[in-house]
Amino acid sequence: MENRSGPVLKYEEALKRLEKLVGELDRSELDLETRLKKFEEGTKLARILLKKLDQAKKKVEVLIKTHVGETALAPFDDGTEDGDDGDAAA
Repeated sequence: MENRSGPVLKYEEALKRLEKLVGELDRSELDLETRLKKFEEGTKLARILLKKLDQAKKKVEVLIKTHVGETALAPFDDGTEDGDDGDAAA
């Protein structure tokens, strides 16, 4: 996991670990204390993943030309904010 003294997890590694934790939590033979520890780790991973997604979204800004020829940054539009399901009309 991401911390001050340890290595930073890549997005894919964190996601894979989170998926593994979810699978482990689904198993009924785990005791409550073990489940709580796994849940805590999962919530930390989820926060890391959300932070990484937010950072990636900020990096995906598109340079556009304004009407006076100056460059300006515009946020990347992924089409999910207005309820679009991602299917583009041809």
